Amino acid sequence: GAAFNPRPYYRAIAGMMMELHAPDSALDTSHPQVLAAFASALLALQPLRVPGFAFAWLELVSHRCFLPRLLVDHNRKGWPLLQRLLTAVLKFLEPFLRSAELTETVRLLYRGTLRLLLVLLHDFPEFLCDHHFNLCDIIPPNCIQMRNLVLSAFPRNMRLPDPFTPNLKVDLLPEITQSPRVVADADNAFRSSPLRAELDNFLKSRTPSNFCSELRARLLLEPRMAVAAGTRYNVPLLNALVLYVGVQAIQANRKDAASPITHSAPMDVFQRLAQELDTEGRYLFLNSVANQLRYPNCHTHYFSCVLLYLFAEAGSEIVQEQITRVLLERLIVNRPHPWGLLITFIELIKNPRYNFWGHSFTRCAPDIERLFESVARSCIAPPPGGNKPDGSEDGGMSIPVS
Repeated sequence: GAAFNPRPYYRAIAGMMMELHAPDSALDTSHPQVLAAFASALLALQPLRVPGFAFAWLELVSHRCFLPRLLVDHNRKGWPLLQRLLTAVLKFLEPFLRSAELTETVRLLYRGTLRLLLVLLHDFPEFLCDHHFNLCDIIPPNCIQMRNLVLSAFPRNMRLPDPFTPNLKVDLLPEITQSPRVVADADNAFRSSPLRAELDNFLKSRTPSNFCSELRARLLLEPRMAVAAGTRYNVPLLNALVLYVGVQAIQANRKDAASPITHSAPMDVFQRLAQELDTEGRYLFLNSVANQLRYPNCHTHYFSCVLLYLFAEAGSEIVQEQITRVLLERLIVNRPHPWGLLITFIELIKNPRYNFWGHSFTRCAPDIERLFESVARSCIAPPPGGNKPDGSEDGGMSIPVS
């Protein structure tokens, strides 16, 4: 209740953490088990179970005697524990963030969580690289800056190419062929589901022919679950399906480099989802694709090509406008911005192939037109004066669109 005082419990647990930090040759070998015990205790006291302990709990999770040991010691054995702890606080915040109804206490807890993610981005970016999928499953679509923080992480031994380099040949970058490490709980669950077997069959033989048309219904939640989730769609299942189809497409392309990524069964799945989902479902689907636009790797390159191809072949300004919205809303928030997001948007507005500035939604109102020009000015130089920027066919990504 409101009279609960968390301070004595915080001091007791923090004291034990500091004891753990003290060097002790007899206990050093048991550190993994001790860290796991602390993590289990914190999971038992997570904000969903003990809301009154939430601030003390977050401070304990980020404690200097606990968090670094969890991340640095024992060859990443503590990483799954930290992912579960972050998941716990995000699940607590999710209903408040989704509805944008933040009391002052929830706002403070959100800022504390954002600060923890910033620490991880700065000091342990590989953790966010590995676990981005699980974290993005829980972060609501309207929490754009938090999601950008997670997706902006890149390995410390990598030097990012400048996305603003004129005529940057993304497909020739050495990193673009490398597969990223992805730890995905929902993806593991998807791989053991009946839908996975049916999807595999379609990707191999494009049968049954009605698979894509029935897929939308398979992604819907039961009405009772939809009310609790705040959406009619099973977002973790949709995210897992998008990642799985993309990985299968990349593997098929590696086996047969001559086969185009555009006219293929995986692209058929993506095109049908873009065409047949309603506005809500399409927005969630496009967000799922954009969640893979991260640092240079084969996933970023493939899903960037997917978004650009869907834009070029949409046949409907509604789809093109939603693709633009998903990219733009991630760019107009404060930095950092994921590298893959920048190179995709720059390619979209610069390359005449997409005729971006010829679409009515870029000039439907003066405020919208000024917004587009402001973002374009920050993405390319010289700014779009008069006002549509010129592009060059020989820059960016080479994907056939016909």
